[in-house]
Amino acid sequence: MAFQVAPEFGYVVFSLVATFVTYTYLGVNVGRARKKYDVKYPTMYSDKDQVFNCYQRAHQNMLEQLPLFLVFLLVAGVQFPVPSAIAGLVWNAGRIVYAHGYYTGDPAKRIRGEFDFLALFALMGMSVYGAVRQLNWV
Repeated sequence: MAFQVAPEFGYVVFSLVATFVTYTYLGVNVGRARKKYDVKYPTMYSDKDQVFNCYQRAHQNMLEQLPLFLVFLLVAGVQFPVPSAIAGLVWNAGRIVYAHGYYTGDPAKRIRGEFDFLALFALMGMSVYGAVRQLNWV
């Protein structure tokens, strides 16, 4: 049996492209912060500048979440392409708001972007529901 996806899965692909753009944007911001705060490679965190560390943490936090997000986006996207793509865009928006809150130098302001977890949990829920449907448990 061939594996097929709905034409609307293309929206999920666009959401994946948006994720690449977000990832690159945050990485470029860390590179700019390295120059601004004079933090040379391979140093990951500065002993002198907390603001640089906030830039780095914003990017690292995205890297920490990225594997689960990508798995849930792709799995959920097979059966629920449009809602999954929307959740993917919301997650990306949350990552950007989270990062900009962190960039202020006050880590508490990163919380503004934590609505990305709503999108992540929605994707997880769609993945679980899709698995239950696939197994004919409902």
